[in-house]
Amino acid sequence: MLKTIAIVTLLVRQLVPVEDAYREHLDYRTVQRGEISTELAQAWASPRMAGRDYVLMGPASGAEVYLRFVKAASGRESARPFMTHGWNATEILVEDPDRLARQLDGSPFRVIGPPADLLATKDSPRAMQVLGPAGELLYFTRIIPGGSGFDLGAASVPVDRVFITVVGGPSLAELRRFYGQVLGLPLGDDLRWRIDVLARAHRLPVETTFPLAVAILPRDFLVEMDEYPASARPRRQRRGEPPPGMAIVSFTSESLDGTAARWRSSPRAVADFPYRGRRVAVTVGPAGEWVEVIETPAD
Repeated sequence: MLKTIAIVTLLVRQLVPVEDAYREHLDYRTVQRGEISTELAQAWASPRMAGRDYVLMGPASGAEVYLRFVKAASGRESARPFMTHGWNATEILVEDPDRLARQLDGSPFRVIGPPADLLATKDSPRAMQVLGPAGELLYFTRIIPGGSGFDLGAASVPVDRVFITVVGGPSLAELRRFYGQVLGLPLGDDLRWRIDVLARAHRLPVETTFPLAVAILPRDFLVEMDEYPASARPRRQRRGEPPPGMAIVSFTSESLDGTAARWRSSPRAVADFPYRGRRVAVTVGPAGEWVEVIETPAD
């Protein structure tokens, strides 16, 4: 059903410092700024979001995969990465994580997991983990063309597009059922993997391994599904709003019809950029993550 990742939406307390940090340190460009429209808030079944200020940013490569920062309600509690269920991390293609780590020293981006190879192979992906200016969790990953096995592409500028989003929940089996059976994505094998930053967050031995798998989009994108330890909790949420922190991941799909997904609101056309009049609907996954689907028929 899903084709590409289009937007990652994060609720943040302050827009200006976040926009400045992404522009100055990651060379992201502001594509649009404005207020969440009533029609988009209706598509989300989130009336409290209408009129909220937002900034939409994209990479210097011009890839049409965006980060949308939306002003959170005053006093809104943020979501600590790894500690609650739902969307937890945004993974971005970069050319050289080691160089980027040095450039981010002293910036609003704090490295919490230094660059390291993910596999014991010559062409291994190399990644680091970073907390952004709003406390958001980012993975910056170098992919050597052909080195991933999933046709994920590679960065064409120092910091390029989002290519993976990470959801953490209490049950990998339930995540597999949702992304495989409800959203119709092919799934990779179940694995057990060391995630050092997750282990440290939950005060577990650093050598702890966690169940995970990937849901595979046609090309360029994946969803990583992690089973979190029992110390992770559901994310608190206000009525009429998306979850705090990393709130929504938006995907394109050829059609919103004939799916097993249960929409929060009936699909409706949204004029705002980057929807451009396409129909939009939102469903909620088993970890409480919001999945927005944008109807994008094949050319």
